[in-house]
Formats: sequence, C-alpha cells, structure tokens
Amino acid sequence: MRSLLFVPGDSDKKLEKAFGAGADVVIVDLEDSVASQNKALGRDTAARFITEHRHRTRSAIYVRVNDLSTGLTDDDLAALVPAKPDGIMLPKSNSGQDVQHLSAKLRVHEAEGGLPDGAIKILPIITETAAGVLAAATYAKASERLVGVTWGAEDLSAAIGARTARDENGRYTDVFRFARTMTILAASAAEVAAIDTIFPSFRDMAAFEAECAKAERDGFTGKMAIHPTQVPVINAAFTPSTEAVKHSMAIIAAFEAAGNPGVVGIDGKMYDRPHLKLAERLLARAKAAGISV
Repeated sequence: MRSLLFVPGDSDKKLEKAFGAGADVVIVDLEDSVASQNKALGRDTAARFITEHRHRTRSAIYVRVNDLSTGLTDDDLAALVPAKPDGIMLPKSNSGQDVQHLSAKLRVHEAEGGLPDGAIKILPIITETAAGVLAAATYAKASERLVGVTWGAEDLSAAIGARTARDENGRYTDVFRFARTMTILAASAAEVAAIDTIFPSFRDMAAFEAECAKAERDGFTGKMAIHPTQVPVINAAFTPSTEAVKHSMAIIAAFEAAGNPGVVGIDGKMYDRPHLKLAERLLARAKAAGISV
C-alpha cells in the first residue's frame, strides 16, 4: 500500500469523494475527525456507506477506531466489523500487546459475523505516546494480522508537551525524527510495511512532494494523506520507476546466472547480497503497484 487516505466517517459527501480518489487504502476515521457527540452517528454512517458502496472502489477499506483506552473500541468494532472492512487502524498503540488485544477482539467479532478468522488486518499507529515509541521493537511477531506500522507527530507532541514537531525550517525536531526512525526499524523488524505520517499543509504541494521523496528514500513504502489531491503525488513517489525496475531485474538476473554467489559484477560495479535483497524488495513493491516485471 502506497497511499492511505483519511476520511471522516460521519460524512457521506466526503466518504463518496474519498472512495473515488484512487488511494490504495481509504481509512474511514471514527477517531479524531468525529466529534465525541457524533461517535454513534459516525459508526452508523460509516457502516452503511461501506456496505452500500464498497463495490464502487478498488481501494482497500480500513477503519480507524477509537483507541483502547477510550472504552469506545468495542462499540466501533460491533458496528463496523459487519460491514467487512479489510483492516482496522489502531491509534495510540502502546506496544505489540495492544495489537494482540485488538486481534482477540476481532476474532470474536469475526466469529459472530461469519467471517474467516484473521480476515481483518491491523495497522497500528505506534508513536502517539512516549510508551509507544519506546516499545517499537515489540511489534515483531505480535500478530499475523499486522500488515504495517505507521507513526504520528501530533498526538505525540501533545503527550510530551512539545509546542511543535518541526523547527523554523519545517524539519522535524530530534524527538520526532527519533519516532520516525523507530517506525522504519519496527517495520523492518516485523517484516511489514512502513507507512509515513501525514503532511498537514495539503496546499503546499512542493513541500509535500519533497517529503514523499525523502520518505521513499529512507525506506518507507507508503504515506498517509488527508486530502484527495495528495493521493496521486504519493502514488507517483512510491511507485518504482521503469529504470529502477530494470536495474533491479538486472541485479537479480546476474545473481541467478552466477549461481547465487556472494557478489557479482555488472558493468564494472560490484553488487553484494544486500543489493540483491534491495532489488527483490523493489520488484515486490512494483508488482504490488501493478507494474509488470
């Protein structure tokens, strides 16, 4: 998954627009974008819309529920699991144990709804609390439902008392760069997708494109969006180029032709096993994006 587009769960108009935006994943939000007095309305609206309109989109559908500490998660799951979402986004996840807790809840709801065990995947936001950042390593082998991990700066900023997450040049300050780094490492340790956080200034497309490029460079495989106009930029940034695909295929072919040694030479340059692994990962991303390889 390259692009993951947030949409408030209590707005038919915004849901309809999001379903046609071309995102790999539409995240129907029941948490921050739905006011406390509208939670029940948001559940009903989201469940009805997903049930009636999911055939109109190629996007996978995830639901961001309210976090486990709120006491609202069970009501969210009871309302939305019957609509058969592809996954649940878990905010303010403090550790892999929270993923296991959610997985147990999902198992009950899947059984009650006649869904296969494990049908609904989990994507946690792992840096919205200090405890979550420090527990990034616990997601490895936490659950077979885990498809990726992502991070967020806004809630972490509030949790630690930081006035802002970025400096005067728009660069993340040290604490938030650390949270971002831990997300990439946690994803690699768990062998799941690393999803970069939102870019809130959705009208500043030049800065957004630059941030997408940096995220892809550093190992993220996708990014969250808060506006449909961000989706094509994300898809372009995280789709391997034709040149990159050809180069990766050449590396893999060279290793195969040489009997899979420790190192090969291509056009006077040496490539070792880490280069082979990178090439294989890039081709996997290309296939997921629909590129023929």
